[in-house]
Amino acid sequence: MSREKETLAGSDLEESEELLGRLGIDRRHSRRLLYWVYRRGIRSFDEINDIPQKFLRILSEYAVPGLSSPTASEVSSDGSVKYLFTSKNGMAHETVFLPDDKRRTVCVSVQSGCRMGCRFCATGKSGWNGNLTAGEIVNQVISIPHEITHIVMMGMGEPGDNIDEVIRACRILTAEWGLAAGRRRVTVSTVGVTPSVRRLLDETECNITLSLHSPFPEERLEVIPAEARWPFAGTLDMLKQYDNRIKRRFTVAYVMIEGRNDSQRHLEELRRLLAGTGIRVNLLPYHSVDEEDERSSGISVMMQFKHELVTSGIGASVRKSRGADIAAACGMLAARSRRGARKQ
Repeated sequence: MSREKETLAGSDLEESEELLGRLGIDRRHSRRLLYWVYRRGIRSFDEINDIPQKFLRILSEYAVPGLSSPTASEVSSDGSVKYLFTSKNGMAHETVFLPDDKRRTVCVSVQSGCRMGCRFCATGKSGWNGNLTAGEIVNQVISIPHEITHIVMMGMGEPGDNIDEVIRACRILTAEWGLAAGRRRVTVSTVGVTPSVRRLLDETECNITLSLHSPFPEERLEVIPAEARWPFAGTLDMLKQYDNRIKRRFTVAYVMIEGRNDSQRHLEELRRLLAGTGIRVNLLPYHSVDEEDERSSGISVMMQFKHELVTSGIGASVRKSRGADIAAACGMLAARSRRGARKQ
C-alpha cells in the first residue's frame, strides 16, 4: 500500500526545512523550493532548474507541489471572471477575479459552503461541506492566469470559522518566502467571530472587513444570525481598543437593501456607531440570490449615504456591481456544479 505524499502548498519555511532535513536534502534549498511553488506555481518538481536533480528525485518520492487548476470558469462582460476549483476531497469552491483600472483583485474562498446562514448569501443557502486548507486557499491566488494586486478572503465561507488555516494562509501570502504580497494588500472579511478577530489582530497584519448591514443589533440579527453569539458591538469595542500602530485598514461592509437598511434613521445610527473610530464604510449593492422580492437601494441613495458619511468624517466608498451576468455572487457557480453532479 503506497503512502500519501506530502503537499508543499500550505507549508511554511520551517516545515519545508524540516521535510528536506528528514529526506537528507540540504535545508538551504527550502527557500528556492517554496519560491518555485508559491511564485512560479509549478505542478511538478521537474520544472525546477536551480536545485540539484538528485535531490528533486528524492523529493518527488515523498512530496508533491500540491497546486491545481480551475475546473470551470465564466467570464463577465465587465471583465470579471469566476473560477470553480475542486479540492482533493471533492469540495467545490469559487474564486472571482475583479479587474478595475489599475487594481486587480482576487476574491478567494476559505470554505466549501458556510455555516453562518446569512440571509442574502448564496453560499449560506447551499449548506456547509467543509474547511479548505491553507494550501487550497493560496492555490486560488496562484492558479488563476492574472496578475494580482489585492487579495480578499471574501468568497465562500466564514474566515472566523476556519481561523487556523486562514491565519496560515495570511502568513504564506505575505511572507518573503511565500507570495510576498504586501500586508496592506490582503484583507480578511468576517461576520465578526470575536475570538477569531482577536487572533487576526494578534497573529497577522492583514486588513479586516466586518460585515454589518444594519447598525441596529435586532435588525442585524435578522440577516446575520451570528449577531446572537458574537454581537457587533463587542467586536467594535475590541477594534477601538486596538493599538493600530501598523496602520492596518478596518472596514465595515454594508449591503444596501431598499426599505430595509437605507433610511435616515440607519444613516444617523451608522454615523454615531463609527464616529471617531477611523473605520471606513464600504457600501455595496444588494444582489438577489433567489426569488426574494427585496432589491438593492438605488445608486442615488447609496451616493447620498456616502456623502453624509464622508461629511461626518467617516471614510466611505460605493462599490460598483460586478459580474451580474455570470451570477458572481459567491456560491452560485459551485451550487450549479453540485446540481450537475447529482444529475449524472
